[in-house]
Amino acid sequence: MRTDLRDKVVLVTGASSGIGRATAVTYGEEGARVAITYHTNEEGARETARLVTEAGGTPLVVRYDLTDEQSIRDAVGRVAEEWGGIDVLVANAVVWSEAIPRPGRPVPRFEDVPAKQWQEVLHTSVEAVFHTVQAVLPLMRGRDWGRIVLIGAGLADAGKPGAGAYGAGKSALFGLMRSLAWELGPEGILVNMAVPGQTATETVRANVPASFLEEKGKTLPSGRMSVPQDVANAVVFLGSAANGNTHGETLRITGGA
Repeated sequence: MRTDLRDKVVLVTGASSGIGRATAVTYGEEGARVAITYHTNEEGARETARLVTEAGGTPLVVRYDLTDEQSIRDAVGRVAEEWGGIDVLVANAVVWSEAIPRPGRPVPRFEDVPAKQWQEVLHTSVEAVFHTVQAVLPLMRGRDWGRIVLIGAGLADAGKPGAGAYGAGKSALFGLMRSLAWELGPEGILVNMAVPGQTATETVRANVPASFLEEKGKTLPSGRMSVPQDVANAVVFLGSAANGNTHGETLRITGGA
């Protein structure tokens, strides 16, 4: 399988850890130039850059704030200034706000969710992706080739108490992806969405007992939970020449959940 990613410019947002880091490093293994964004975890982003270099890629670390439109445009502009364009966008970054349910945190009733929290999640989940894609497209158009991979969430399909805002935001990305597919396909820009299920990232492993994760995995058709590399492999396929005509699709990496 040929990915033809050598020297391609790939922007992976939110790549200082977890799925974003695994994705950046896997693109590095294909010889890509990988722009790694972070908001507060610069140390993590530098570690990702080191791993990308070790893998055979060329990294660039760029600060990127989902809550700030100018920061988004500055980050894209920095990549363009350094490398002349962007061939692949992986929109992975997310803000883990108080409105997103996590283990050990009480789940509020929907009518008790503050409007401010709802708006924050929708802003960072939807509007920030809007601004990012808008900033990247002028650098992609006219080349007859490009790839955009939006990162969804299995939670949007499955639902979960307290996850209304997050589920709504990730669901909105599906509608955006489908519309972009119609607009950009004729220009050779393929747009898809990768949807991870519950994934055993390093953060999850640090906060959830291994025995629980193992038992949870046994409830899935695949018999195990996904790890970041599972998601990264799917994202790199979608964002490469190996993907010749998969377009406007949702690829679920959920272990069959």
